[in-house]
Amino acid sequence: MPRAEVTQGIELEYEVFGEGDPLYLVMGLNTQMVAWPMELIDDLVERGYQVVRMDNRDIGLSTKTSGPPPDRRQVLGSFVRPSRARADYLIENMAADIAGLMDHLGHDKVHLVGASMGGMIVQQLTIDHPERVASLCSIMSTTGRRSVGRVHPALLAKLPATVLAVPPEDREGRIAHSLRTWRLISGPHFDATRVREMVESALERDTDTIGGTRQLIAIAASPDRTAALRRVTCPTLVLHGLKDRLVMPSGGVATARAIRHSRLIMFPDMAHDLPHPRLGEIAEEIDRNASRAA
Repeated sequence: MPRAEVTQGIELEYEVFGEGDPLYLVMGLNTQMVAWPMELIDDLVERGYQVVRMDNRDIGLSTKTSGPPPDRRQVLGSFVRPSRARADYLIENMAADIAGLMDHLGHDKVHLVGASMGGMIVQQLTIDHPERVASLCSIMSTTGRRSVGRVHPALLAKLPATVLAVPPEDREGRIAHSLRTWRLISGPHFDATRVREMVESALERDTDTIGGTRQLIAIAASPDRTAALRRVTCPTLVLHGLKDRLVMPSGGVATARAIRHSRLIMFPDMAHDLPHPRLGEIAEEIDRNASRAA
């Protein structure tokens, strides 16, 4: 896969599929680009898009931040007092990375689709460069306002033992740890076989566990985007799962309320995942929203 220098000192690993109007898929926290289901990518390519996916900084084969890794106290403290969070970068810097990739690929204007933290990144990119965004789709994400899109208390109690835990060093132990985490945040369509294949693919590419922690602090330290989202005018689709406990549905509702004329779709059988039975419908809605840009 190719790699491009997108901002000073940052290179992103990326992959391009098909021909047509460029559509960028931006993945979420601590998750490599291989988490985007190929069924979704193939569907979008068949609909006439050139699909680009990438590893965000600190994940997969993209540039890793140097320096000592943050500890659990720093992570928890960044959410208790965001103003004092010692972040290596913010969501706006990750958005600038994507803009740099657009420059590298010669794309003046693109359709943006982001999941979870990727939704935050594409929101910020649309705020910073509205002239370069043809359409926006924010999936299972939120605005950055602390009162919405919070972690459900029942899930919050389990996070230290899963998401924030140090994963085992052996391969099978790490796979089992990842499966437990994905099962915890996924909905009723959780497919252990599919998730295991994705996890194995990710581990073959990169075994680093620090980057996700840095990304988490970046989320906590980044400001609320609500007011800026009110200036967004491109066609916007907001997708969220009613069973999402990692980013509760209020995050999707707040995003749709902030962006005028946006379309909000809440799937009753979706949590913080991209359920396989819904992939065709998700592709159709992304295509429908992108077609509004014409």
